[in-house]
Amino acid sequence: MRLPGLGIAAALIIAALIPVAVMSAPKAPEGISEAARKVGMAEAPAIAQAAGITCNITDARFVGKSADPKTKISTSYYEVDCDQGLGFVLSAATGAKPTAFTCIEANTPQPDGKPASLPCKLPGNADPKADLAPLLAKAGVTCTPEATRGIGQSAKATFLEIACQGGTGYVMQAGAPANPDSATLASDCLLYDNSDGNIKCTLHDKAYRLAVMDPYIAAANNGCVAKDKRYIGMSQGGSTYYEAACNDGKGYIYRVDKGVLASATVCEKAAMLLGGCELTNAKEAETAQAGLYTKLSQKAGFDCKVAKYALFPSPAGKDVVELSCSNRPDGGVGIFGGPNDKSVVVDCAHAPIAGYRCSFTPDTVSNGLLTADLKKQGKDTCQVSKSRLVGKSVKGTTFIEVACSDGLKGYVIEYSPEPIATVGVVSCAFTKDCKLPGNT
Repeated sequence: MRLPGLGIAAALIIAALIPVAVMSAPKAPEGISEAARKVGMAEAPAIAQAAGITCNITDARFVGKSADPKTKISTSYYEVDCDQGLGFVLSAATGAKPTAFTCIEANTPQPDGKPASLPCKLPGNADPKADLAPLLAKAGVTCTPEATRGIGQSAKATFLEIACQGGTGYVMQAGAPANPDSATLASDCLLYDNSDGNIKCTLHDKAYRLAVMDPYIAAANNGCVAKDKRYIGMSQGGSTYYEAACNDGKGYIYRVDKGVLASATVCEKAAMLLGGCELTNAKEAETAQAGLYTKLSQKAGFDCKVAKYALFPSPAGKDVVELSCSNRPDGGVGIFGGPNDKSVVVDCAHAPIAGYRCSFTPDTVSNGLLTADLKKQGKDTCQVSKSRLVGKSVKGTTFIEVACSDGLKGYVIEYSPEPIATVGVVSCAFTKDCKLPGNT
């Protein structure tokens, strides 16, 4: 934003407006005449209200007046200090609605690097960044500003850049004018570093902002010395995600909740986290991890050459992973512990008994395994077409309802938990627990 410059004519107009009565008034702050303040307090409140400013004005000064040499339209300029929030510079052209710029915008150097043409000078506006507190609170961010600048305005919004102590920076979008009660949004500057838009953060560089990750990398205590860093984004739940590539070839995705490290996921297990890793060769790491799961599966007695995998939320010290196998149609859920823990793989037909549901293995494959369970119980005529987890009994067994492809009534199969094995079968003709089509 570039505010109009004022020439000698404006200074002469100010001098002409000095009333004799002001000569006996208390001395004005250095550089601001009492006449300017007198005129400002008399005229600026109404102009500020017309511009849409909602604060109570506690101080004001008349800056000057200029006239367009072509249109002869006269424009007056004022600075106002508010009881809450930011101060403003007002521009009031004859016959037009006044406009308002925050003191942050007014103090921002011009695009060519020259000082601002119409900076704020009132004592209450001496440190505009200190007046941001209401807007920051409205936006819901914690920030102690160390530097600010104006980005620009649209018809309905004011855009400001705020650099906070500690490295975080924000692009703040407030109303136009930026009243303390206006709808306010603060977006992390890291969002704009790789964007093609015209809004950028320039008070610090990207590397400076990414240093905010350093405490989280240290808190993870996984030996990572970061050689590259990336801001990933924020989830709908409000968690912030970062990625680091480490000197040892590994990489991690860090989840941060309310400024505290919540988790650090190694890249080979992070494929499902906001698109996975980009700074680390995740494919190579995933291939190595698939090989490890292949060995663990075989050790657990489940012959699976792992083609792909997906992690479930796991208890501490364990990996719970869905496995898709290249050497067999049915996959499973591996529950892998430490060196001294027993690892097991539950096929996808019976995974619901352990509390998991597969997405890689088709239901048609799982249905075949349930058909085999029925045959073990002497029910040879039912080819399972659909299944449903019913629930658990008080003694800890689990019930699965199955429907038959011939349309006749199906069954409820009872399973023991460890090891998973069929305990008994009840026809849906003799129980009210069946709900699948054809079984009721």
